[in-house]
Amino acid sequence: MEKKIPFASDVILIDAAFLDRVGKDMAAHFAPLVGRELPKADLAVLLECLVLDAGIEPGKNEIQVIFVYDEEHSRMNFCLPSDLEKEVHGMAFQSRLGEFALYAFQPSDMARREDLFTESLQLLTESKDARRIMLVPDEEGYGTAVEQQAAKIKGKDGVTVFGMNPPAHDYEYSFEMLGFAILQSLGIRAEEL
Repeated sequence: MEKKIPFASDVILIDAAFLDRVGKDMAAHFAPLVGRELPKADLAVLLECLVLDAGIEPGKNEIQVIFVYDEEHSRMNFCLPSDLEKEVHGMAFQSRLGEFALYAFQPSDMARREDLFTESLQLLTESKDARRIMLVPDEEGYGTAVEQQAAKIKGKDGVTVFGMNPPAHDYEYSFEMLGFAILQSLGIRAEEL
């Protein structure tokens, strides 16, 4: 009998190492521009911004957030909470958008973080429960693998890929700039830029 992994109807799959790298780079870049030291990003605000950018309306949504990380990237130092295993995994929070359930997984044995991410994406693609998929892949690390995989997803209410570099070709999925959500979570206001 095949083991079924339960997914919520709305799922965000995040490469934590990539998100942390982009968050740290943006904080370092924008602090001098706004003329102040930036606080750590608020992870809850960041997740809410991603969900809003993906077109989810406020309501009683069930949003599952899956962080994929490896041993050397078990913390996202640009935000709070930051320790994926001790502070993030198994936690949840409620907002006007619904309930966010947070999980963090690392690959076992000799598998790589990239493999776990793409395998998780494949499971999401095949899941009848997951209706809307949001992805934060490592753009440089995965090349076009996630783009191509996301382009093949059919029968979902929406697929959104977040990144810093728009894809070179038009695809069926939506692309959103990850940087906007990060700036918001760092507390940077539009009038400061």
